[in-house]
Amino acid sequence: MTEPAAIPASIVCAYLYVISRYGYPPPAENTPAYLEQMHALGFKSVELEGIRRDHLLAMVDRREEIAAKVAALGLRVPYFCIVLPGLAAAEAGERAENLRLFEKGCQIAARLGARGVLDNAPLPPYVFPNDIPIVRHYEEETLHAAHFPPRLSWPVYWREMAATYGAACDIAAGFGLTYQMHPCLGVLAATTDGFLYLRDAVARDNLRFNLDTANQFVLKDNLALSLRRLAGSIDYIHLSDNRGARVEHLPPGQGAINWPVFFDTLNLIGFEGEIGLDIGGEESAVGDIDAAYSQAAAWLAARWPGRNDGGSV
Repeated sequence: MTEPAAIPASIVCAYLYVISRYGYPPPAENTPAYLEQMHALGFKSVELEGIRRDHLLAMVDRREEIAAKVAALGLRVPYFCIVLPGLAAAEAGERAENLRLFEKGCQIAARLGARGVLDNAPLPPYVFPNDIPIVRHYEEETLHAAHFPPRLSWPVYWREMAATYGAACDIAAGFGLTYQMHPCLGVLAATTDGFLYLRDAVARDNLRFNLDTANQFVLKDNLALSLRRLAGSIDYIHLSDNRGARVEHLPPGQGAINWPVFFDTLNLIGFEGEIGLDIGGEESAVGDIDAAYSQAAAWLAARWPGRNDGGSV
């Protein structure tokens, strides 16, 4: 059997690889198999997730098994995603319950030796026809179907929500973790400006911006300018391509992003974090997902050698 090409440890296989193959959320009990598959592609660093209450708790229950598999394969898990849209709920009780779940997510992240935890930036307190849809990102039609609680006071909500995220940052800091805000359509930090406004409100040093090339490109957020403005707040990048018309996560080179300018700016700001390949999802016609990740890893390594430090933290 041919050995996979060596991939620098600073290039991460994002969890979207697993989601693309097994759905959202993928069964937590199969995590050891997912780790083997990412390792077989040649990745030394991978991303894992706990998605909403049930999936997160299933991952927490299996943390020792997962940690043992990570160690046996010689992998790193630099970021663990804790997907909890309820952190930004309008009701104080729901926010408090999600903070308790967030702490459990930080426990497994620390057990796996992660540098940080990651979630979508705060979702405004939309009232959907049913519950908050269990989806990776929100389509415009879904957002247009939502409304807001009639008695919502935005100044009160903003103050309480910011305090909740400040508390989450403090929990993460207690485990030695950063808290990465992921931008996507419909959230309160979907762009550089949105994150800067949120950062000022939360006022915590370990709050970071998980720059996402495809999501920001489709929202017309200039990537080179974002890198320059947020240089001190970016430790982790999600990389995929986009054609600019709708949400999609394509292999680099298949969209319209100006990659030479992106990498020039990355070097200019002295970026020393990780880049996660974030390709696929049902919104992206990728085809052979294994080939897409292997080829994208080679493409990225040729343009950005990253931290060839063997994965030290």
